[in-house]
Amino acid sequence: MDTILVINAGSSDLRFQIYSVEGDGRLRQRLKGQMDGIGRCPRLRASKAGGGPLANRAYPVETVPDVAAAMDITSTWLRDELHINPIAVGHRVIHGCTEHDRPVLIDHEVLACLERLTALAPFDLPHNLAPIRSILANFLALPQVACFDTAFHRTRAAVADDCAIPRQLYAEGVRRYGSHGLTYEYIAKALPRIAPEIAMRRVIVARLGSEASMCALSGGLSVESTMAFTALDGLPMGVRAGQIDPKVAVRGDMRQLKASKDASAKFAIDHFVYRIGLNAGMLAAALQGLDAFVFTAEVGDNSALLRSRVAEQLAWLGVKLDAKENALQSRLISSPASRIPVYVVPSDEDIMIARHTLALLMNRSPGAPS
Repeated sequence: MDTILVINAGSSDLRFQIYSVEGDGRLRQRLKGQMDGIGRCPRLRASKAGGGPLANRAYPVETVPDVAAAMDITSTWLRDELHINPIAVGHRVIHGCTEHDRPVLIDHEVLACLERLTALAPFDLPHNLAPIRSILANFLALPQVACFDTAFHRTRAAVADDCAIPRQLYAEGVRRYGSHGLTYEYIAKALPRIAPEIAMRRVIVARLGSEASMCALSGGLSVESTMAFTALDGLPMGVRAGQIDPKVAVRGDMRQLKASKDASAKFAIDHFVYRIGLNAGMLAAALQGLDAFVFTAEVGDNSALLRSRVAEQLAWLGVKLDAKENALQSRLISSPASRIPVYVVPSDEDIMIARHTLALLMNRSPGAPS
């Protein structure tokens, strides 16, 4: 059975999924897992697609000091214990600069190019590249594909990418790239199937989770986004100064914030909702109108309260939720009286990576998500 391994590596964890390639070329999830606590209290956790446990193992901290070591242990476990030898590996890579506007097969030249970009995403890109480097060193013949979060936004007009900076800095790559592109690409490809009436119209997608951003789609393409990768906005909370609209961070779990009696917890939610409403206005202006609003990601999918609060902020656009459908987390949660339909659409970055990886191997378009 042919399989594809998808890797999403961060500073303290390495998440992975295995997809089998079916006879008709479709992909089926087989297992998922992660090595978390890297460098502190490493543990490998994995389960079958149906939820059955496969692994829950702790490791001495000195054996998993970094992402590369986590990749080595994970690869050995997949190969030796589960007898999985993937035909290719797809990676989420947070930044592709202007050089990469689509997924690419990785070789030493591509890796060297990506390493030169680390100054543009110093908190994420080195960790994204660590497993790529490890696999290149140990399995040179194994195809690897880099899928870039910035690539989906390369369709934006130059005026949307620009910043009020000297032209030389812009030429050197300092511009508004956007991020979470794999999420927005998934939503854009899913909408023709689940909501064809709005798929090619003016849509705002709110990716609300531990990292949050918003994107304006028109014709299924990115027009504008809140998350920027610049020196002045799009910055992680608590790391550098600047606006907090992208990676906007409700760092605590939303359920904990809602349950807390602390006034600061209520204020955090109030501020989060305020920023969502503020940026929705900006994105609607970029679209010159609005035809639909979509919630996605962990908080967007699961918090009826937050969706209700955001809808109140968007009432000026004619948004009105159906309380029952919102509580049920239905696909369409707006009231028939709402001028703007509101949807909840769970996203899947990993299947998008797997599709791109298979498409490059087969030299064909990845198509719409199943």
